Amino acid sequence: MHKVSVLFVCLGNICRSPTAHAVFQSMVDAEGLGGHIMVDSAGTGDWHIGHAPDKRTSAAAAERGYQMHHLRARLVEPQDFEQFDYIVAMDHENLSNLKAMIPPNYQGWLGLFLDYSCDPQYSDQQVVPDPYYGGEQGFTFVLDLVEDASAGLLRQIKANL
Repeated sequence: MHKVSVLFVCLGNICRSPTAHAVFQSMVDAEGLGGHIMVDSAGTGDWHIGHAPDKRTSAAAAERGYQMHHLRARLVEPQDFEQFDYIVAMDHENLSNLKAMIPPNYQGWLGLFLDYSCDPQYSDQQVVPDPYYGGEQGFTFVLDLVEDASAGLLRQIKANL
């Protein structure tokens, strides 16, 4: 069986994409699919390469039982388009950056994470907003959106396994 690979992408890879990485990995593991789905995260900007996730991101995630202390920021690389079946952008800017990098032969799915949102209360929300310059509630809202879209993405992947 082909191992499905998912890459979550935001700008610096210290808030939104590591949150998605941790939440989605937790859901994958809870379903017993760790051997079938590989999860990673990266950023389109290079400011935080090698850094751990933002402390506020980690604290908000830990309150819901998600651990991300082992994650380190990295930059999206050209070979990611060869390795990942799903490249999932948090917002339009990152999606645009990824589209500028995509090779013509990419066969996977490239799009916005909230395309997988299932909850009608988020139907007007197209992107996962960057909580970096906001208050603590922004990190909680990001978790709400990420949990919802992760469930939808996992449902889609399971249907295709």
